Amino acid sequence: MVRVAIDVMGGDHAPLEIIRGAVAAVSANHDLQVILVGREEQVEQCLNELNCPRERISLVPAADVIQNDDDPGLAVRNKQGSSMVTALQLVRSGQAEAALSAGNTGALMTAGVLFLGRLSGVSRPALLAVMPGFKGEPVLVLDVGANMDARPEQMLQYAFMGSIYARKLLGRKAPRVALLNVGIEHNKGNSQAKKAYSLFKRYIPEFYGNIEGTEVFFNSADVIICDGFVGNVLLKVSEGLSRGILGFLVRENGSSLRLQLGAALLKPVLRDLSRKVDVREYGGAPLLGVNGVCIKCHGSSRARAIELALLKQVYPFVRLNLVNL
Repeated sequence: MVRVAIDVMGGDHAPLEIIRGAVAAVSANHDLQVILVGREEQVEQCLNELNCPRERISLVPAADVIQNDDDPGLAVRNKQGSSMVTALQLVRSGQAEAALSAGNTGALMTAGVLFLGRLSGVSRPALLAVMPGFKGEPVLVLDVGANMDARPEQMLQYAFMGSIYARKLLGRKAPRVALLNVGIEHNKGNSQAKKAYSLFKRYIPEFYGNIEGTEVFFNSADVIICDGFVGNVLLKVSEGLSRGILGFLVRENGSSLRLQLGAALLKPVLRDLSRKVDVREYGGAPLLGVNGVCIKCHGSSRARAIELALLKQVYPFVRLNLVNL
């Protein structure tokens, strides 16, 4: 049984949507148990509203909440009784195998390092995102927000961790690793990118080279490395574009009879496209490099995203023992 401590108070739609997603995941996977961490009265109210069976669902009260605008370091130190910190402490004490939160990203990284510790050889953790690949399997991108000013040596660590993740979780035998840059030539980019390129070429056998933003989704590489600033911008642009595409398809579908007929004929293709560009389908972002399973969901996550994060990220991550990268 995989036990997951969930910070149900973190996120724009907490706690109801977080709890709804957790309940759906437990219903879909009978080897999954969730520990809902949050304000007891609110959690109980949500569970009563959902009118769901309580099997494999438990509650650990936590009175405090780390807000999105809180300073990460101060919040973790001053809010030891918060839902986020409590969830990570449950992992640390062995009462849970994983923690999940849609709350403050900086606080989650700070608390993850503080309470779980770093893996040997990793100086800074990284958030990994699974993104759509239009010519094949999904693409891994890291870092997408944990470390805004990564040094070249840290980016090399990201490359090692991303490669192992791709092999173990996605089944890629020899994952190609690329460095996200403004051009494909080895001398392109800032000093950080140039130094990282040299390190990758020396230590990564499957190093593909530099890759431009236009090629991210076309499977030129399996693992794409960048610092957290660039990665987070890429992630947010992708999410905005996917919402725009899906919204456009919905709006235009009923605008004329001809479009309705065309949409009916293309329904299987449009369904596949919708699934590929819908960020909810790829679950949360694991924080790689900490000594425990810690999954960050988008702050705007609703129930479906939480459910898929538990089923597609947390559960296989624990079952495949990917903590020990």
